[in-house]
Amino acid sequence: MVPGEWVLLSYRLPREPSTPRIATWRKLKRLGVAQLNDGLVALPDDAHTREQLEWLAAEIVEAGGTATTWLARPGTVAIGRELAEELKAARAAEYDAIRQEAEQTGGLGAAARRAAKKRLRAELHRVGRRDYFPTPERGLAHDAVAAIVDE
Repeated sequence: MVPGEWVLLSYRLPREPSTPRIATWRKLKRLGVAQLNDGLVALPDDAHTREQLEWLAAEIVEAGGTATTWLARPGTVAIGRELAEELKAARAAEYDAIRQEAEQTGGLGAAARRAAKKRLRAELHRVGRRDYFPTPERGLAHDAVAAIVDE
């Protein structure tokens, strides 16, 4: 499914101090945005993503920058598909890394396997919050983490 509308955040932060720039970058990464251009990111439009980008815009303004949010519809269906595919590919890579790590826990001791399983479950949760277009890799990662023997 490709959304008809996307919520965009256009922003600019001063170079110094660098702390707000780094914090903004981390928050955008945590949200799993599609980077359209320098200072322009997009997420599929829904109440949650709109709220998240509006809050971030307010934080940017408080830090001395400029920020606005927009609702936009891509000029063509193909552009919308490309954005969705970009987000899907990023999440698929994250899920694949989790799956690979889960599959490598067999040689660990029981305590290390339990710790790895707990950590990977938390990582699955974090990735899942920014997974707007689920992929087959999602299920594979969940299965691999569930299969870790934690006795």
